[in-house]
Amino acid sequence: MKSDCAKNGIERAPHRALFKAIGYTDEEIKRPLIGIANAVNTAIPGHVHLDSLAQAVKAGIYMAGGTPVEFGTIGVCDGIAMNHTGMKYSLASRELIADSVEVMAIGHALDAMVMIPNCDKIVPGMLMAAARLDLPTIFISGGPMLAGEHPEIPGRKIDLITVFEAVGAVKAGKMKAERLTAIEDAACPTCGSCAGMFTANSMNCLTEVIGMGLPGNGTIPAVFSARVRLAKQAGIQIMNLWKNKLTARKIMTPEAFHNALTVDMALGCSTNTVLHLPAIAAEAGVGLELNMINAISARTPHICSLSPGGTHHLQDLNRAGGISAVLKELSAAGLINTACLTVTGRSIADNTAGVFTRDPEVIRPIDRPYHRQGGLAVLYGNLAPEGCVVKQSAVRDEMMHHEGPARVFDSEESATEAIMEGRINKGDVIVVRYEGPMGGPGMREMLTPTSAIAGMGLDAHVALITDGRFSGGSRGAAIGHISPEAAQGGPIAIVQQGDRIAIDIPAKTVSLKVSDGEINQRLAGWQAPEPKISHGYMARYARQVASASHGAVLR
Repeated sequence: MKSDCAKNGIERAPHRALFKAIGYTDEEIKRPLIGIANAVNTAIPGHVHLDSLAQAVKAGIYMAGGTPVEFGTIGVCDGIAMNHTGMKYSLASRELIADSVEVMAIGHALDAMVMIPNCDKIVPGMLMAAARLDLPTIFISGGPMLAGEHPEIPGRKIDLITVFEAVGAVKAGKMKAERLTAIEDAACPTCGSCAGMFTANSMNCLTEVIGMGLPGNGTIPAVFSARVRLAKQAGIQIMNLWKNKLTARKIMTPEAFHNALTVDMALGCSTNTVLHLPAIAAEAGVGLELNMINAISARTPHICSLSPGGTHHLQDLNRAGGISAVLKELSAAGLINTACLTVTGRSIADNTAGVFTRDPEVIRPIDRPYHRQGGLAVLYGNLAPEGCVVKQSAVRDEMMHHEGPARVFDSEESATEAIMEGRINKGDVIVVRYEGPMGGPGMREMLTPTSAIAGMGLDAHVALITDGRFSGGSRGAAIGHISPEAAQGGPIAIVQQGDRIAIDIPAKTVSLKVSDGEINQRLAGWQAPEPKISHGYMARYARQVASASHGAVLR
């Protein structure tokens, strides 16, 4: 076994002495050493309970004859980091997480891995590490939060996005502050990843689709006992993966990533999946180009309408049959490669045999979708030569085509201030630049301005485009990942106040209504601004990060 290099033979007596200092017995040392990457902390509501899952995983590993070796990883709560400097560090934490798991797994010669993530960058960071290490690996996420109950409207479910949008309503004079406080108190009633199809739940669901999590990984709520049982099963199953030498790259194949993109479109996942899936695929040696998204979206109907674009939440999807039922529905239309292997040791076809949809409104049949095309679209044009992304399933019909004057801001803060102060007019196209991976640095999510737009009732009249990115909770004509970004001298850098911008989501285009000659002249006179952060990790990150169109990976 891989760990023999750290524990077998006379010359490894000092190593065994250190194991015994931890408390391991000779019998435990002789067994396969199974790493547990546990992202527990008390900074993230989706992670505060992960210790209980880690204990269940350990029990499963011990039952199946292995020795668990647990270590921690960092994590940033995007909701708490939102709209201040902390958000610059969120996407960048993904690379640190991947690197730290790699260091621990190789430094301690671990035989296999169990990953326990839950929230936004922790899931893709650990998936990147799994692909990089190519050890037998299984994921057990912390699970989604339950939705809250509206304090005044019986039967109406609310979530974190309700709070963000209520802030905009208060600023617009449409809601009193006392009502906002009541919503704030009710919106997040349990631990877990925020209750809608935001980035964390998108990535946990897609982990299951790729085959790296057991059925139920993406949707069983955090507070359900079924989540603890699933963790024990994961601990048992990792030993089977180790015995059968079923490693991560045997599961994370090109076909598995195609399946993930297909389910991504069917669920209407976060636009952040467009950053994370290519980054994970690259670690697995799989090519995943942006233009694949439009092709897959064109043939994949949007069959689940989850918050923020719809009224359902993850607990509803779980009740309706979960990701297994979504896979079954898509498989019936020939949209899923059902031969792909999963961490069950069996194929998707085997895993979904006998599965059926329990609620056809939560998971609609293929012939009665919410939208005929998938949830995401990649747009191209002279404003985004390398592409940009929009969650088209969360855009109002009247904003699928839009043209208006540019309102240009060089930071999220200045754009948010203008929105909150009522200085944005109907018809405007808000441009927020120098917020990309390099220019931000760190490509901040912009849930605060998009939620303010929605809360003020402007989401039917105003578009927002940026070289930054959006939370999975953003809705409306929010177009992100403009590439090349402004800090790289992309065309977004030379947009001027009042320039006309045309957005045509069905045609997959975004255009600056300025002549090529004028654009070239402006670009020739453009000068890169000074870095916003000049020391520490983010300064190094800004120097090494690739474009969003390539997953914002480090070069």
